[in-house]
Amino acid sequence: MDIERVNDTTIKFFITYKDIEDRGFDRDEIWYNRERGEELFFEMMNEASDNDEFELDGPLWIQVHALDKGLEIVVTRGQVSGGNVKLEIPVTHDKDHDEQDLVDLMSGNAEGKVDKTGEPLEIVIGFNDFEDVISLSHNFHINDLHNELYHFEGTYYLHVIFDDETYNEDQQDDMLSQILEYGFESDISIYRIMEYGKEIVKANALPVIRTSFSQ
Repeated sequence: MDIERVNDTTIKFFITYKDIEDRGFDRDEIWYNRERGEELFFEMMNEASDNDEFELDGPLWIQVHALDKGLEIVVTRGQVSGGNVKLEIPVTHDKDHDEQDLVDLMSGNAEGKVDKTGEPLEIVIGFNDFEDVISLSHNFHINDLHNELYHFEGTYYLHVIFDDETYNEDQQDDMLSQILEYGFESDISIYRIMEYGKEIVKANALPVIRTSFSQ
């Protein structure tokens, strides 16, 4: 996947159909399956955030061009001021592109905006060795955190969801920092791991591992 920074508020992706399939998505389902389309989009946005510091905050305007070899996706982040959203949208006039609004396809939002505000922080942490998972379980004593453990292509993955109603942003950052002392943040979608990987512990993975394995 190629990522191009157009300006401070706009980023452009080009992803081939082969890359889409390598990520575990069917070429057709991203158009007709809303959840799968969202999974692919936010997986791409997370990569852009990691590589280019393009934050996925606030309303987004998304435009998709279906090309012969892949998809070109333009994402513009809106600037909120006084309750109003300002979008500086780059204009394209390429009539050879089959242009569609991905947000319409994913959520029926005719204005083409996606707002992630208010959704819980969800993250996938990778571990090179199961011993690192055991060590984390014995040194991380928060038991009401949603977490599940999977194994995929030689790596262990902990899927964690932070509850905004239980923990504030600072507490979540602190917990995430503790977890990352033993693993690394992964770009792989949890849906791909769930589909092609092996489930190790479905619920309360860290407490279960703590009681099952001594350090």
